[in-house]
Amino acid sequence: MNKFKILVVDDDNNLALLIKVGLKAAEYEVKTANSATEAMQTFLRFKPQLVLTDIGIGEEDGLELIERIRGCCGPVKTIYMTGDLGRYDAALVQEKQVHHAAVIAKPFTYDELLVAVSAQAQDQSKAA
Repeated sequence: MNKFKILVVDDDNNLALLIKVGLKAAEYEVKTANSATEAMQTFLRFKPQLVLTDIGIGEEDGLELIERIRGCCGPVKTIYMTGDLGRYDAALVQEKQVHHAAVIAKPFTYDELLVAVSAQAQDQSKAA
């Protein structure tokens, strides 16, 4: 059985690596990227089933990144991470309603991360 593939995108390399280690320990296959450009290249090579992205990632935000991915590659399961929910509230409400994206507020616990990822992975397996 193939492992569920996750791309973690965060401009904080330490946080991205910490998330990667935690998700690998939970038996997921994980790659990281620290910018939208790197994330797009990694997405095209790795073809993950889920993108776990920070919203504030530099030159292009996580919302724009996911829009670009959907534009070229179709729907993708998404979990957004942010420490500023209020700033992105309207966009995140739409993402949840239209694309069934999930949102986790920074800082989050390992358990909160696993619950969000597991829910997206289970939803993916039901669709397959």
